[in-house]
Amino acid sequence: MARDHYQTVKEVADRLKVGEATVRHWIREGDLRAIDIGKGWRIADTDLDAFLRAHATRARDDTTASPPDTAGPATHRTLEGAPPGPSSPSASSAQDREP
Repeated sequence: MARDHYQTVKEVADRLKVGEATVRHWIREGDLRAIDIGKGWRIADTDLDAFLRAHATRARDDTTASPPDTAGPATHRTLEGAPPGPSSPSASSAQDREP
């Protein structure tokens, strides 16, 4: 069995460019396996790799995606029937209008 290299919470946080609190949250929630060694948590490289694989996204399968021009009406949004927004004349208050 190969020996693992262990990293501190700070090292993992720096590597992933997240806060130490985020790494501790992942450990507390059981998402990232770690070992409590006296002064703090240590994360094995194999455990970090498993965590990253489990949270990786997969590439989209382009063969099942419909082309944009053939998509149904549910994918197109319009402002018809939407409540007036801030740029709509009916959305301005009476105070904004000139007498």
